[in-house]
Formats: sequence, C-alpha cells, structure tokens
Amino acid sequence: MSIPHLPARSAVAVRRAAAAFGFMAALAAAPAALAQAPEVPVNVVNLSASGHMEVPQDWLTVVLSTTREGSDAATVQNQLKVAVDAALAIAQPQAKPKQLEVRTGNLRLYPRYASNGRISGWQGQAEVIIEGRDIANVSAIAGRVQTLTVSSMGFSLSREARLALESQVQAQAIERFRARATEIAKGFGFSSYTLRDVSVSSADMPERPMPRMMAMEAKAAASDAAIPVAAGTSTVSVTVSGAIQMR
Repeated sequence: MSIPHLPARSAVAVRRAAAAFGFMAALAAAPAALAQAPEVPVNVVNLSASGHMEVPQDWLTVVLSTTREGSDAATVQNQLKVAVDAALAIAQPQAKPKQLEVRTGNLRLYPRYASNGRISGWQGQAEVIIEGRDIANVSAIAGRVQTLTVSSMGFSLSREARLALESQVQAQAIERFRARATEIAKGFGFSSYTLRDVSVSSADMPERPMPRMMAMEAKAAASDAAIPVAAGTSTVSVTVSGAIQMR
C-alpha cells in the first residue's frame, strides 16, 4: 500500500535538493558579483567655468524687398522679376567673396480672395539680400537700389571672426576651469585631482542691433544715399563643465 506514495515523496525530495543547490550556488556567486560591482566614486565635485570676450560686429546683412499686386499671377510674377533684376544689376557687379555678397531671398506669390470666396487678384513679394564685411559698400549699394526697399538689417560676427575669437575664449575658459578645480581640491584638503568628464559649449550673443525703422526712414529720406549704419558688439562665450575627483 505504501508503494504508490514513493514517487510523490521522491519528487518532494528532488525539489528540496534543487532548492538547496540553488541557494548554495547563489552564495558561491555572491563574492564574485560583489567583486565585479563598479566602485562608487568618492570625493567627486561638479564644477564649471566660463570665458567671454566682447568684440565689434563685422558683418552687415541688409534685406531688400518689394511687394506687387495684380489681377493675375503671371503679371505679378513678371513685375517682381523686373524689380529683382534691376536690383541685381546694381549689386552683383560689386560682389566680392566675404566682402560683399549678393543673393536672392524669398519669393512669395499668393491669391487674394473676395467676400464670395473667389480669387480677386494676386499679391507677391520678392527679396534681395546684400551682406558682407565691407560695411560701407554694403550700405552704399543698398541705398542705390530703387526698385526695392529695406525690410530688415542687422549686424553679426563673420564666421571667420567668431571662430578665431572662440579659440581664444575657449583657452580662457579651460584655464579658469583648471584654476578653480585646483582651488576647490586644496580647499577640501587634497593636493591634486583627476578629470573624470568634461564638456565644452559656446554661444554668440549679439548686442543692440540697429532698429529696423531707423534704416527704413533713412532710405526714404535719401533714396540714393548710403544707408546710415552703426555696428554693435557681440559677446562670444565659452563654458567648460565637468567633474573632478580630488586626490
């Protein structure tokens, strides 16, 4: 009568043995797992330092535009083409790479609708952009264009000036980061530090661009004269952020 119960007891014994084996295996693996766990960093400080330099803006961008209206799209488009071609005929012969650059901007053509929802006419706008480091010539050419008027203008740093300045400011920021890291380590009673991670970011912050309305009023007052302009300044800033481990 006891024979039928043997398989059940055997199964229980097997399960108990397996559980015991698994427990022992886990205990055996625990030291290895602890040995492989990453060491928690100690004496780590996060800090940042910045360098900045303010310089005169050396790049002027003038956007000239015109608006035309008509009963059909083809007529408006042709009127815009005539106005742009006349502006390019004045500006393009003076173009020099980096000094004075001329290009066309946006060209928009869209319908006007009457109260009944039907198209009653067309309106379009075209742009010509004159820009460069030759600020006097850029403003003079823009003032000579008669078929378009100034819609916006602004100063900025040329790419070459920004890159050259950024290199100097970056060196300044790195030096300040190192000095601050040394000061912090000594303040906590350590003699040195190691760099754990670092990042470098830069920004160009323009200051006080010339108001748009001032330029447009100057254009209206003297249609064939150079547009009066006054460059502002830009501040190039570089920030170095990172973590150090004091030793």
